[in-house]
Amino acid sequence: MHIVDGALTAPVLAGGAALALGGVALGLKKLDYDQLPMVAVLSAAFFVASYIHLPVGFSSVHLILNGLIGIALGWAAFPALLVALILQAVFFGFGGFLVLGVNTLNIALPAVLAGLLFSPLIQSASTPRQAALWGGLGGALAVALTTVMVATSLALSGEAFLLAAKATLIAHIPVIIVEGFVTAAAVMLISRVRPDFFAKDDAE
Repeated sequence: MHIVDGALTAPVLAGGAALALGGVALGLKKLDYDQLPMVAVLSAAFFVASYIHLPVGFSSVHLILNGLIGIALGWAAFPALLVALILQAVFFGFGGFLVLGVNTLNIALPAVLAGLLFSPLIQSASTPRQAALWGGLGGALAVALTTVMVATSLALSGEAFLLAAKATLIAHIPVIIVEGFVTAAAVMLISRVRPDFFAKDDAE
């Protein structure tokens, strides 16, 4: 769900960069450095999941797993996703460097919100199946919010991008559904093999 360089106006780029910088700073402040291996694994998961993508106007369609990342990492999702986005821009030219702040904000903020909303519900779930339900909803919500934020970023950059914004919203409906099922499956598996994984409040 990368917006490419040249698609956004300077005010949108500046606003996105400032907010993303704040999110990264807060994420680093809240990061438990014992989590670094998990941060690296989930950053790599995002990198791989979004490697195969289909262009849609000034954006692209692919899995991003930001709901799972937010549920597992909380605010640390910001630095984890920023690193993955930088590597994608360097090695594959996905997105770009000028739009890095906006892309980070659009993907990481919904991840954090999904974590804040659904991590406590997953932690209090009585069965792995119930945890999977909350995880699936969190995964779907995160991608839905990212889709809205990407479309809004394009729409704020001028009427010329309104069609691309509408296309982005429509094209990501199947992705929202698939992400919900993928995140639900991941949460169920983790709950069964590592029942203590979600015991701590990672979303704070």
